Amino acid sequence: MTDLPPGAPTPWAAPPAGAVTVYRGATLFDGTGGPLRPNTTIVTDGARLRTVTDDGDPLPPHAAGAPQVDLDGRFVVPGLIDTHQHLATPPDRPAAEAVLRRLVYSGVTAVRDMADDLRHVGDLARATLVGEIPGPDIRYAALMAGPTFFDDPRTHEVTRGAAAGAVPWMQAITPGTDLPIAVALARGTHAAAIKVYADLDAATVAAVTAEAHRQGIAVWAHATVFPAMPGEVVAAGVDSVSHVTLLAFEVPTEPLTSYKTKPPVDHDRFAAGDEPHLAALFAEMRRRGTVLDATASMWTSGELRGDTAESAERAARNAELAAAVTAQAYGAGVDVCTGTDHETDPGDPFPALYGELAFLVDRCGIPAGDVLRSATLVGARAAGTEADTGTVEPGKLADFAVLEENPLHDIGNLRTITLTVRRGRRFDRAEFEKDAR
Repeated sequence: MTDLPPGAPTPWAAPPAGAVTVYRGATLFDGTGGPLRPNTTIVTDGARLRTVTDDGDPLPPHAAGAPQVDLDGRFVVPGLIDTHQHLATPPDRPAAEAVLRRLVYSGVTAVRDMADDLRHVGDLARATLVGEIPGPDIRYAALMAGPTFFDDPRTHEVTRGAAAGAVPWMQAITPGTDLPIAVALARGTHAAAIKVYADLDAATVAAVTAEAHRQGIAVWAHATVFPAMPGEVVAAGVDSVSHVTLLAFEVPTEPLTSYKTKPPVDHDRFAAGDEPHLAALFAEMRRRGTVLDATASMWTSGELRGDTAESAERAARNAELAAAVTAQAYGAGVDVCTGTDHETDPGDPFPALYGELAFLVDRCGIPAGDVLRSATLVGARAAGTEADTGTVEPGKLADFAVLEENPLHDIGNLRTITLTVRRGRRFDRAEFEKDAR
Protein backbone atom coordinates (compact mmCIF):
# COMPACT_ATOMS: atom_id res chain seq x y z
CA MET A 1 0.00 0.00 0.00
CA THR A 2 1.23 3.51 -0.80
CA ASP A 3 1.63 5.50 2.43
CA LEU A 4 1.22 9.24 1.92
CA PRO A 5 1.59 11.83 4.68
CA PRO A 6 -1.42 14.05 5.36
CA GLY A 7 -1.81 16.70 2.70
CA ALA A 8 0.68 15.10 0.34
CA PRO A 9 -0.04 15.35 -3.40
CA THR A 10 -1.58 12.28 -4.98
CA PRO A 11 0.75 11.39 -7.85
CA TRP A 12 -1.78 9.54 -10.03
CA ALA A 13 -4.68 11.95 -9.58
CA ALA A 14 -6.64 13.49 -12.43
CA PRO A 15 -5.44 16.96 -13.45
CA PRO A 16 -7.59 19.86 -12.28
CA ALA A 17 -10.20 21.51 -14.47
CA GLY A 18 -8.48 24.09 -16.65
CA ALA A 19 -5.42 21.88 -17.26
CA VAL A 20 -5.83 21.45 -21.02
CA THR A 21 -3.91 19.06 -23.28
CA VAL A 22 -4.23 18.75 -27.06
CA TYR A 23 -3.64 15.36 -28.71
CA ARG A 24 -3.17 15.76 -32.46
CA GLY A 25 -2.87 13.28 -35.30
CA ALA A 26 -4.95 10.45 -33.84
CA THR A 27 -6.54 7.71 -35.89
CA LEU A 28 -9.62 7.41 -33.72
CA PHE A 29 -11.93 4.47 -33.05
CA ASP A 30 -14.39 6.47 -31.00
CA GLY A 31 -16.66 3.56 -30.00
CA THR A 32 -19.87 5.13 -31.29
CA GLY A 33 -20.21 2.70 -34.18
CA GLY A 34 -18.72 4.91 -36.87
CA PRO A 35 -15.61 4.20 -38.99
CA LEU A 36 -12.05 5.03 -38.01
CA ARG A 37 -11.42 8.77 -37.98
CA PRO A 38 -7.94 9.65 -39.24
CA ASN A 39 -6.29 13.01 -38.54
CA THR A 40 -8.29 13.69 -35.38
CA THR A 41 -7.59 16.12 -32.57
CA ILE A 42 -8.67 15.31 -29.00
CA VAL A 43 -8.70 18.06 -26.37
CA THR A 44 -8.84 17.16 -22.70
CA ASP A 45 -9.65 19.58 -19.90
CA GLY A 46 -8.89 18.17 -16.47
CA ALA A 47 -10.57 14.78 -16.21
CA ARG A 48 -12.93 15.40 -19.16
CA LEU A 49 -12.92 15.33 -22.94
CA ARG A 50 -13.66 18.83 -24.17
CA THR A 51 -13.30 18.60 -27.96
CA VAL A 52 -12.98 15.88 -30.61
CA THR A 53 -12.48 17.36 -34.07
CA ASP A 54 -10.49 17.18 -37.30
CA ASP A 55 -6.83 18.19 -37.23
CA GLY A 56 -7.52 20.89 -39.81
CA ASP A 57 -10.13 22.66 -37.70
CA PRO A 58 -9.01 25.62 -35.58
CA LEU A 59 -8.45 24.86 -31.92
CA PRO A 60 -11.13 26.15 -29.55
CA PRO A 61 -10.13 29.26 -27.55
CA HIS A 62 -9.66 27.34 -24.31
CA ALA A 63 -6.93 25.23 -25.98
CA ALA A 64 -4.86 28.17 -27.20
CA GLY A 65 -1.30 27.74 -25.96
CA ALA A 66 -2.05 24.39 -24.32
CA PRO A 67 0.56 21.60 -24.40
CA GLN A 68 0.28 19.42 -27.51
CA VAL A 69 1.00 15.72 -27.96
CA ASP A 70 1.64 14.56 -31.53
CA LEU A 71 0.23 11.04 -31.91
CA ASP A 72 1.54 10.82 -35.48
CA GLY A 73 -1.28 8.63 -36.79
CA ARG A 74 -1.34 6.23 -33.85
CA PHE A 75 -4.61 4.49 -33.05
CA VAL A 76 -6.79 5.72 -30.20
CA VAL A 77 -9.55 3.59 -28.66
CA PRO A 78 -11.78 4.31 -25.66
CA GLY A 79 -10.48 3.05 -22.33
CA LEU A 80 -11.05 -0.68 -21.98
CA ILE A 81 -13.35 -2.12 -19.30
CA ASP A 82 -12.94 -5.50 -17.58
CA THR A 83 -16.44 -6.34 -16.39
CA HIS A 84 -15.53 -9.27 -14.14
CA GLN A 85 -12.66 -8.80 -11.70
CA HIS A 86 -12.07 -10.11 -8.17
CA LEU A 87 -9.60 -7.90 -6.31
CA ALA A 88 -10.00 -9.18 -2.75
CA THR A 89 -10.80 -12.90 -2.56
CA PRO A 90 -8.89 -13.30 -0.36
CA PRO A 91 -7.75 -9.76 0.46
CA ASP A 92 -4.12 -9.15 -0.53
CA ARG A 93 -3.43 -5.43 -0.89
CA PRO A 94 0.00 -5.64 -2.60
CA ALA A 95 -1.28 -8.20 -5.12
CA ALA A 96 -4.38 -6.11 -5.86
CA GLU A 97 -2.33 -2.95 -6.33
CA ALA A 98 -0.06 -4.80 -8.77
CA VAL A 99 -3.07 -6.00 -10.78
CA LEU A 100 -4.58 -2.52 -10.87
CA ARG A 101 -1.29 -0.95 -11.94
CA ARG A 102 -0.84 -3.42 -14.80
CA LEU A 103 -4.44 -2.87 -15.89
CA VAL A 104 -4.22 0.90 -16.18
CA TYR A 105 -0.88 0.80 -18.00
CA SER A 106 -2.51 -1.67 -20.42
CA GLY A 107 -5.33 0.69 -21.40
CA VAL A 108 -7.93 -0.54 -18.88
CA THR A 109 -9.61 2.48 -17.32
CA ALA A 110 -12.48 0.79 -15.44
CA VAL A 111 -13.35 -2.57 -13.89
CA ARG A 112 -16.36 -4.19 -12.26
CA ASP A 113 -15.41 -6.03 -9.09
CA MET A 114 -17.96 -8.82 -8.77
CA ALA A 115 -18.18 -9.19 -4.97
CA ASP A 116 -15.22 -9.54 -2.63
CA ASP A 117 -14.28 -8.21 0.78
CA LEU A 118 -15.69 -4.74 0.22
CA ARG A 119 -13.81 -3.37 3.19
CA HIS A 120 -10.72 -3.76 1.01
CA VAL A 121 -12.29 -3.11 -2.40
CA GLY A 122 -13.93 0.09 -1.24
CA ASP A 123 -10.57 1.48 -0.17
CA LEU A 124 -8.93 0.38 -3.42
CA ALA A 125 -11.70 2.19 -5.31
CA ARG A 126 -11.12 5.32 -3.27
CA ALA A 127 -7.36 5.13 -3.70
CA THR A 128 -7.49 4.84 -7.51
CA LEU A 129 -10.16 7.53 -7.76
CA VAL A 130 -8.19 10.14 -5.81
CA GLY A 131 -4.86 9.06 -7.29
CA GLU A 132 -3.07 7.56 -4.30
CA ILE A 133 -2.31 4.47 -6.39
CA PRO A 134 -2.34 3.88 -10.15
CA GLY A 135 -5.32 1.95 -11.41
CA PRO A 136 -8.67 2.04 -13.18
CA ASP A 137 -11.97 3.20 -11.75
CA ILE A 138 -13.61 0.40 -9.74
CA ARG A 139 -17.35 -0.27 -9.62
CA TYR A 140 -18.21 -3.07 -7.23
CA ALA A 141 -21.07 -5.28 -6.09
CA ALA A 142 -22.37 -6.54 -2.76
CA LEU A 143 -23.43 -10.20 -2.83
CA MET A 144 -26.73 -11.86 -2.00
CA ALA A 145 -27.35 -15.62 -2.01
CA GLY A 146 -29.34 -18.29 -0.25
CA PRO A 147 -28.11 -19.32 3.22
CA THR A 148 -26.92 -22.73 2.00
CA PHE A 149 -24.25 -21.03 -0.10
CA PHE A 150 -22.39 -19.60 2.86
CA ASP A 151 -20.44 -22.71 3.75
CA ASP A 152 -18.34 -21.88 0.67
CA PRO A 153 -14.83 -21.16 2.04
CA ARG A 154 -14.48 -18.09 -0.17
CA THR A 155 -17.29 -16.39 1.73
CA HIS A 156 -15.33 -16.81 4.95
CA GLU A 157 -12.16 -15.41 3.35
CA VAL A 158 -13.97 -12.16 2.56
CA THR A 159 -15.78 -11.72 5.89
CA ARG A 160 -12.97 -12.45 8.36
CA GLY A 161 -13.82 -11.03 11.76
CA ALA A 162 -17.54 -11.31 11.02
CA ALA A 163 -20.06 -13.94 9.94
CA ALA A 164 -20.43 -14.90 6.30
CA GLY A 165 -23.97 -14.15 5.20
CA ALA A 166 -24.53 -11.61 7.95
CA VAL A 167 -22.54 -8.60 6.72
CA PRO A 168 -23.75 -5.83 4.40
CA TRP A 169 -21.50 -6.90 1.52
CA MET A 170 -22.38 -10.60 1.73
CA GLN A 171 -25.94 -11.33 2.84
CA ALA A 172 -27.91 -14.56 3.18
CA ILE A 173 -31.44 -14.07 1.87
CA THR A 174 -34.28 -16.08 3.43
CA PRO A 175 -38.10 -15.83 3.25
CA GLY A 176 -37.91 -13.73 6.41
CA THR A 177 -35.38 -11.22 5.05
CA ASP A 178 -36.53 -7.61 5.09
CA LEU A 179 -35.47 -6.82 1.52
CA PRO A 180 -35.70 -3.02 1.78
CA ILE A 181 -33.30 -3.15 4.73
CA ALA A 182 -31.04 -5.72 3.04
CA VAL A 183 -30.74 -3.62 -0.12
CA ALA A 184 -30.16 -0.47 1.92
CA LEU A 185 -27.35 -2.21 3.82
CA ALA A 186 -25.76 -3.25 0.51
CA ARG A 187 -26.04 0.30 -0.79
CA GLY A 188 -24.35 1.51 2.36
CA THR A 189 -21.14 -0.17 1.27
CA HIS A 190 -21.15 2.26 -1.68
CA ALA A 191 -21.68 -0.71 -4.00
CA ALA A 192 -22.86 0.06 -7.51
CA ALA A 193 -24.86 -3.16 -7.71
CA ILE A 194 -26.07 -6.28 -5.98
CA LYS A 195 -24.64 -9.53 -7.28
CA VAL A 196 -27.21 -12.33 -7.10
CA TYR A 197 -25.09 -15.43 -6.79
CA ALA A 198 -26.65 -18.76 -5.87
CA ASP A 199 -29.30 -20.86 -4.11
CA LEU A 200 -32.26 -18.56 -4.70
CA ASP A 201 -35.50 -19.39 -6.49
CA ALA A 202 -37.02 -17.34 -9.29
CA ALA A 203 -39.47 -15.47 -7.07
CA THR A 204 -36.71 -14.37 -4.71
CA VAL A 205 -34.44 -13.26 -7.55
CA ALA A 206 -37.33 -11.19 -8.90
CA ALA A 207 -38.07 -9.70 -5.47
CA VAL A 208 -34.42 -8.75 -4.86
CA THR A 209 -34.18 -7.20 -8.32
CA ALA A 210 -37.37 -5.20 -7.94
CA GLU A 211 -36.29 -3.80 -4.59
CA ALA A 212 -32.78 -3.01 -5.80
CA HIS A 213 -34.14 -1.13 -8.78
CA ARG A 214 -36.63 0.69 -6.55
CA GLN A 215 -33.68 1.92 -4.52
CA GLY A 216 -31.70 2.88 -7.63
CA ILE A 217 -29.07 0.15 -7.63
CA ALA A 218 -28.28 -2.33 -10.42
CA VAL A 219 -28.40 -6.13 -10.24
CA TRP A 220 -25.60 -8.24 -11.71
CA ALA A 221 -26.52 -11.93 -11.52
CA HIS A 222 -25.04 -15.30 -12.28
CA ALA A 223 -26.66 -16.55 -15.48
CA THR A 224 -28.10 -19.46 -13.47
CA VAL A 225 -28.79 -18.95 -9.77
CA PHE A 226 -29.82 -22.55 -8.93
CA PRO A 227 -32.64 -23.32 -8.77
CA ALA A 228 -33.54 -20.16 -10.75
CA MET A 229 -32.87 -20.90 -14.42
CA PRO A 230 -31.41 -18.42 -16.94
CA GLY A 231 -34.80 -17.54 -18.40
CA GLU A 232 -36.14 -16.86 -14.93
CA VAL A 233 -33.13 -14.72 -14.05
CA VAL A 234 -33.56 -12.66 -17.21
CA ALA A 235 -37.33 -12.39 -16.62
CA ALA A 236 -36.58 -11.04 -13.14
CA GLY A 237 -35.18 -7.94 -14.84
CA VAL A 238 -31.52 -8.18 -13.85
CA ASP A 239 -29.18 -5.80 -15.67
CA SER A 240 -26.50 -8.31 -16.64
CA VAL A 241 -25.82 -12.03 -16.36
CA SER A 242 -22.38 -13.57 -15.91
CA HIS A 243 -20.71 -16.75 -17.21
CA VAL A 244 -21.89 -17.89 -20.61
CA THR A 245 -21.46 -21.60 -19.83
CA LEU A 246 -24.13 -21.29 -17.13
CA LEU A 247 -26.65 -20.52 -19.88
CA ALA A 248 -26.56 -24.23 -20.76
CA PHE A 249 -28.77 -24.80 -17.72
CA GLU A 250 -31.65 -23.26 -19.64
CA VAL A 251 -31.91 -26.84 -20.94
CA PRO A 252 -30.94 -28.86 -17.84
CA THR A 253 -30.36 -32.59 -18.02
CA GLU A 254 -31.79 -32.88 -14.49
CA PRO A 255 -33.84 -30.56 -12.24
CA LEU A 256 -31.80 -27.72 -10.74
CA THR A 257 -31.53 -27.72 -6.98
CA SER A 258 -28.44 -25.92 -5.69
CA TYR A 259 -25.19 -24.30 -6.78
CA LYS A 260 -23.17 -27.23 -5.42
CA THR A 261 -25.19 -29.94 -7.17
CA LYS A 262 -25.14 -28.82 -10.78
CA PRO A 263 -26.29 -31.54 -13.18
CA PRO A 264 -24.06 -32.56 -16.10
CA VAL A 265 -24.28 -30.51 -19.29
CA ASP A 266 -25.07 -32.05 -22.67
CA HIS A 267 -22.26 -30.26 -24.52
CA ASP A 268 -23.14 -31.70 -27.92
CA ARG A 269 -26.53 -30.01 -27.81
CA PHE A 270 -24.91 -26.58 -28.04
CA ALA A 271 -22.01 -27.30 -30.38
CA ALA A 272 -23.74 -26.11 -33.57
CA GLY A 273 -24.58 -22.72 -32.06
CA ASP A 274 -28.29 -22.91 -32.89
CA GLU A 275 -29.90 -24.32 -29.73
CA PRO A 276 -33.61 -23.28 -29.92
CA HIS A 277 -34.17 -22.74 -26.19
CA LEU A 278 -31.17 -20.41 -26.13
CA ALA A 279 -32.47 -18.65 -29.24
CA ALA A 280 -35.65 -17.79 -27.34
CA LEU A 281 -33.64 -16.71 -24.30
CA PHE A 282 -31.38 -14.48 -26.39
CA ALA A 283 -34.37 -12.87 -28.07
CA GLU A 284 -35.68 -11.95 -24.63
CA MET A 285 -32.28 -10.67 -23.49
CA ARG A 286 -32.06 -8.48 -26.56
CA ARG A 287 -35.59 -7.17 -25.97
CA ARG A 288 -34.80 -6.31 -22.37
CA GLY A 289 -31.27 -5.02 -22.98
CA THR A 290 -29.76 -7.64 -20.65
CA VAL A 291 -25.98 -7.63 -21.05
CA LEU A 292 -24.06 -10.92 -21.21
CA ASP A 293 -20.85 -10.85 -19.17
CA ALA A 294 -19.54 -13.91 -21.00
CA THR A 295 -16.18 -14.52 -19.27
CA ALA A 296 -15.74 -16.79 -22.29
CA SER A 297 -11.99 -17.32 -21.98
CA MET A 298 -11.89 -18.22 -18.29
CA TRP A 299 -11.70 -21.95 -19.06
CA THR A 300 -8.39 -21.36 -20.84
CA SER A 301 -6.80 -20.14 -17.60
CA GLY A 302 -4.16 -22.27 -15.93
CA GLU A 303 -6.19 -22.39 -12.73
CA LEU A 304 -9.18 -24.02 -14.43
CA ARG A 305 -7.12 -26.21 -16.75
CA GLY A 306 -5.55 -27.70 -13.65
CA ASP A 307 -2.73 -30.20 -13.68
CA THR A 308 -4.48 -33.44 -14.60
CA ALA A 309 -5.65 -34.86 -17.91
CA GLU A 310 -9.21 -34.97 -16.57
CA SER A 311 -9.26 -31.29 -15.54
CA ALA A 312 -7.66 -30.24 -18.83
CA GLU A 313 -10.30 -32.15 -20.81
CA ARG A 314 -13.09 -30.58 -18.73
CA ALA A 315 -11.66 -27.12 -19.31
CA ALA A 316 -11.30 -27.71 -23.05
CA ARG A 317 -14.93 -28.85 -23.37
CA ASN A 318 -16.16 -25.86 -21.40
CA ALA A 319 -14.08 -23.51 -23.56
CA GLU A 320 -15.74 -25.02 -26.64
CA LEU A 321 -19.15 -24.57 -24.99
CA ALA A 322 -18.32 -20.97 -24.14
CA ALA A 323 -17.26 -20.24 -27.72
CA ALA A 324 -20.39 -21.80 -29.27
CA VAL A 325 -22.89 -20.17 -26.91
CA THR A 326 -21.20 -16.76 -27.01
CA ALA A 327 -21.22 -16.86 -30.81
CA GLN A 328 -24.93 -17.71 -30.78
CA ALA A 329 -25.64 -14.86 -28.34
CA TYR A 330 -23.70 -12.38 -30.46
CA GLY A 331 -25.46 -13.58 -33.61
CA ALA A 332 -28.81 -13.04 -31.90
CA GLY A 333 -27.93 -9.42 -31.16
CA VAL A 334 -27.25 -9.75 -27.43
CA ASP A 335 -24.84 -7.16 -26.05
CA VAL A 336 -21.72 -9.01 -24.86
CA CYS A 337 -19.27 -7.31 -22.51
CA THR A 338 -15.73 -8.38 -21.69
CA GLY A 339 -15.17 -9.86 -18.24
CA THR A 340 -12.36 -12.21 -17.27
CA ASP A 341 -12.87 -13.68 -13.76
CA HIS A 342 -9.17 -14.55 -13.74
CA GLU A 343 -5.84 -12.87 -14.18
CA THR A 344 -2.60 -13.74 -15.90
CA ASP A 345 0.48 -14.54 -13.85
CA PRO A 346 2.05 -11.56 -12.07
CA GLY A 347 5.06 -11.72 -14.38
CA ASP A 348 2.96 -11.44 -17.53
CA PRO A 349 3.23 -7.91 -18.97
CA PHE A 350 -0.42 -7.86 -20.05
CA PRO A 351 -3.74 -8.60 -18.29
CA ALA A 352 -6.21 -11.41 -18.89
CA LEU A 353 -8.56 -8.95 -20.61
CA TYR A 354 -6.41 -9.11 -23.74
CA GLY A 355 -6.96 -12.87 -23.81
CA GLU A 356 -10.72 -12.44 -23.45
CA LEU A 357 -10.83 -10.10 -26.43
CA ALA A 358 -8.69 -12.47 -28.49
CA PHE A 359 -10.97 -15.39 -27.55
CA LEU A 360 -14.04 -13.47 -28.70
CA VAL A 361 -12.39 -12.79 -32.07
CA ASP A 362 -10.58 -16.06 -32.67
CA ARG A 363 -12.89 -18.62 -31.06
CA CYS A 364 -16.29 -16.91 -31.26
CA GLY A 365 -15.88 -15.30 -34.68
CA ILE A 366 -16.84 -11.80 -33.55
CA PRO A 367 -15.30 -9.00 -35.66
CA ALA A 368 -12.56 -7.04 -33.91
CA GLY A 369 -14.50 -3.78 -34.13
CA ASP A 370 -17.47 -5.32 -32.34
CA VAL A 371 -15.18 -6.83 -29.72
CA LEU A 372 -13.71 -3.39 -29.07
CA ARG A 373 -17.27 -2.10 -28.71
CA SER A 374 -17.89 -4.91 -26.19
CA ALA A 375 -14.80 -3.85 -24.24
CA THR A 376 -15.79 -0.19 -24.20
CA LEU A 377 -19.36 0.98 -24.76
CA VAL A 378 -21.04 -2.31 -23.77
CA GLY A 379 -18.78 -2.55 -20.74
CA ALA A 380 -19.83 0.94 -19.72
CA ARG A 381 -23.48 -0.09 -20.04
CA ALA A 382 -22.82 -3.14 -17.89
CA ALA A 383 -21.13 -1.00 -15.25
CA GLY A 384 -23.83 1.67 -15.35
CA THR A 385 -21.38 4.37 -16.48
CA GLU A 386 -22.40 4.88 -20.11
CA ALA A 387 -23.03 8.58 -19.51
CA ASP A 388 -19.36 9.06 -18.61
CA THR A 389 -17.36 6.32 -20.30
CA GLY A 390 -17.27 3.87 -23.19
CA THR A 391 -16.73 6.27 -26.10
CA VAL A 392 -14.41 9.14 -26.99
CA GLU A 393 -16.89 12.02 -27.11
CA PRO A 394 -16.96 15.55 -25.71
CA GLY A 395 -18.23 15.69 -22.15
CA LYS A 396 -17.21 12.18 -21.20
CA LEU A 397 -14.26 11.25 -19.01
CA ALA A 398 -10.90 11.54 -20.73
CA ASP A 399 -10.35 7.77 -20.83
CA PHE A 400 -8.54 6.36 -23.86
CA ALA A 401 -5.62 4.21 -24.98
CA VAL A 402 -3.03 4.88 -27.70
CA LEU A 403 -1.75 1.98 -29.84
CA GLU A 404 1.03 1.79 -32.41
CA GLU A 405 -0.87 -0.66 -34.65
CA ASN A 406 -4.47 -0.99 -35.81
CA PRO A 407 -6.52 -3.25 -33.48
CA LEU A 408 -9.20 -3.64 -36.16
CA HIS A 409 -6.68 -5.51 -38.31
CA ASP A 410 -5.52 -7.69 -35.42
CA ILE A 411 -6.91 -7.57 -31.89
CA GLY A 412 -3.45 -8.65 -30.73
CA ASN A 413 -2.30 -5.14 -31.60
CA LEU A 414 -3.56 -4.10 -28.18
CA ARG A 415 -0.09 -5.21 -27.13
CA THR A 416 1.37 -2.25 -29.03
CA ILE A 417 -0.03 0.15 -26.43
CA THR A 418 2.14 3.18 -25.74
CA LEU A 419 -0.08 5.37 -23.58
CA THR A 420 -3.20 5.27 -21.41
CA VAL A 421 -5.10 8.42 -20.54
CA ARG A 422 -7.38 7.85 -17.57
CA ARG A 423 -9.41 10.80 -16.26
CA GLY A 424 -6.99 13.02 -18.18
CA ARG A 425 -3.90 11.67 -16.40
CA ARG A 426 -1.27 10.06 -18.68
CA PHE A 427 0.21 6.62 -17.97
CA ASP A 428 3.16 6.04 -20.28
CA ARG A 429 3.60 2.32 -21.02
CA ALA A 430 7.38 2.81 -21.15
CA GLU A 431 7.32 3.71 -17.44
CA PHE A 432 5.60 0.43 -16.61
CA GLU A 433 8.02 -1.61 -18.73
CA LYS A 434 11.02 0.17 -17.21
CA ASP A 435 9.83 -0.58 -13.68
CA ALA A 436 9.17 -4.23 -14.63
CA ARG A 437 12.75 -4.78 -15.74
